[in-house]
Amino acid sequence: MPWGVDALGGTVTHPAWRAKPSFCLVATDDHVIPPPAQRTMAERTGATSAETSGSHAVYVSKPAEVAGLVRKAASTGTPA
Repeated sequence: MPWGVDALGGTVTHPAWRAKPSFCLVATDDHVIPPPAQRTMAERTGATSAETSGSHAVYVSKPAEVAGLVRKAASTGTPA
């Protein structure tokens, strides 16, 4: 489903990644967001990263890996 062009006009004044831990699962077979771009974004935000083979819909193809990273993020104990 295409995203709305209105999303380009939004303003973020306090990005959460500056104050809260970030996590990234790089899908190495993604043909929508190239893995090098995923790695760059993760590095820029200081994210804890993991990698797995999988497509852009990695949550469908690799649910165990996604759940593992979610568990790791949840165990950081950082309040929402």
